[in-house]
Amino acid sequence: MSTLARPLIRYGYAPFMLLGINGVAIALVGGGAGKAWLLALLAVAVAASFTAEALLPYQDSWNGSHGDTGRDAAHAFVNETLILTSVAAIPALAALIPGDGIWPDSWPFVGQVLFAILVADLGITLTHYASHKVGVLWRFHAVHHSVQRFYGLNGLMKHPLHQTLEMAAGVTPLLLAGIPVSIAAVLSLAVAVQLLLQHSNADYRVGPFEHVLALNAGHRFHHLKWAGIGDVNFGLFTLIWDHLLRTYSYDPARRFTSDDLGMAAKPDYPTGYLAQLAEPCTRRGACHFTSDATGTSDSAEQVSTA
Repeated sequence: MSTLARPLIRYGYAPFMLLGINGVAIALVGGGAGKAWLLALLAVAVAASFTAEALLPYQDSWNGSHGDTGRDAAHAFVNETLILTSVAAIPALAALIPGDGIWPDSWPFVGQVLFAILVADLGITLTHYASHKVGVLWRFHAVHHSVQRFYGLNGLMKHPLHQTLEMAAGVTPLLLAGIPVSIAAVLSLAVAVQLLLQHSNADYRVGPFEHVLALNAGHRFHHLKWAGIGDVNFGLFTLIWDHLLRTYSYDPARRFTSDDLGMAAKPDYPTGYLAQLAEPCTRRGACHFTSDATGTSDSAEQVSTA
């Protein structure tokens, strides 16, 4: 790699995704361009994600398949389709809601998008938090915690029922407020971009914003496999709600390997796509919550020494 490429990716990749991709989406849709442009921007974001991971990986081994690429692609395809379908369904859903809502449509387009992101972030964060505390929710969320590496596709490696629940929690308040389809479409792209960044294997930096934005450096702590340790950093877009919930945790000196990820109490969690869809409904999946998501005194000691 050239001496220029390394710092360009390290310090330019996150701004390119957060400000570049999302900024172009806001400019295009806000200016009246067709929403099909968002699919092209999503393709650019995915290509940029894998390029950054290849050129400046956090862990070289995470760039190679762990027998999970096909499964993760299936999760990503199904869950991204659900997101896009939910956007397409907004006009029909809005017709079922009485009144015109209280949407701040007099605000600048970018302000409306940021408002939508903050509201969605709160709903998704609280649902994510509850998914670590409520047994039936954890059974479905556990699919996401079975990952053995961090890379772009991991962000959408979720059980589709849990993905639907999280998105409903984030979007329903916006729907009740009367969110326009154009804002919802940009929000859907912002979610996809955020998931790429949050689970990226690229070794990028954002300076002091790492304490505010829910990016990969902080999200790796959420995926620590020991019981109770991963009960931190629940935010999708920001860590604001984690600071308020007192669930924020970060140690810049900590390095991660695949041995740190997954679920310690369930090392034999199914790895196939269809098996992961079925697991929450099995007796084995039902028993899983009590052994891994409640936390123990031993796990608390591991936090202090990690």
